[in-house]
Amino acid sequence: MSLGHIDASALEPLTIDVVSDVMCPWCFIGKRRLEKALKEAADVDVTVSWHPFQLDPTLPPEGKDRQQYLTEKFGSVERAASLYENVKAAGDLEEIPFAFDRITRSPNTLDAHRLIRWAGIEGVQDAVVERLFNLYFIEGADLTKPETLVSAAQDAGMDGEMVARLLASDADLAETEADVVHAQAIGVQGVPCFILERKYAVSGAQPAEVLVNAIRQVAAEKAGGGPAEAE
Repeated sequence: MSLGHIDASALEPLTIDVVSDVMCPWCFIGKRRLEKALKEAADVDVTVSWHPFQLDPTLPPEGKDRQQYLTEKFGSVERAASLYENVKAAGDLEEIPFAFDRITRSPNTLDAHRLIRWAGIEGVQDAVVERLFNLYFIEGADLTKPETLVSAAQDAGMDGEMVARLLASDADLAETEADVVHAQAIGVQGVPCFILERKYAVSGAQPAEVLVNAIRQVAAEKAGGGPAEAE
């Protein structure tokens, strides 16, 4: 009995490429909402990959004093605190206990993105991204310090000594910078941005329901049910 031609791509997992920055609180919220969506659409086989974006690539490698950064960005620490109230409220709904008052440095996140890149090779990207978000937004850790990144790597099961050696070198630095440029080149202007099957983008920390609908629409197209509707 012949089953006819089967499109091999339809048998492969649906891909979601998440463009994100670990100093972006909405990216942390977006991660939680994506997790909810994946749980609700558990019947769809999905693979998630994380890709770099830098909200402020002008920050020096050692980062900048948090109060100075907020004053320069928002005009005053008080105005920043007022704006972050909305973020904190959104975080509460996702059970993220944001502790913005613990953050002492705004980091240049390039090294954190290098670590996330290596974590992808070892299959522990989600665990590393999760740990970095927690370290920064809940524990107030300095993401520019190699020991912070090594700790995150070890918590995810990576070889800490190897990660320390890589961080001390220029390994994948140019490639990570190129990935940031590529994200901008394909039209990513803000994060998080969820790109499904490298064709359809869902921008911002959208509600889980929006992500579920997008996943199901793209999965239907992938299975041969016609083109997905643009979000």
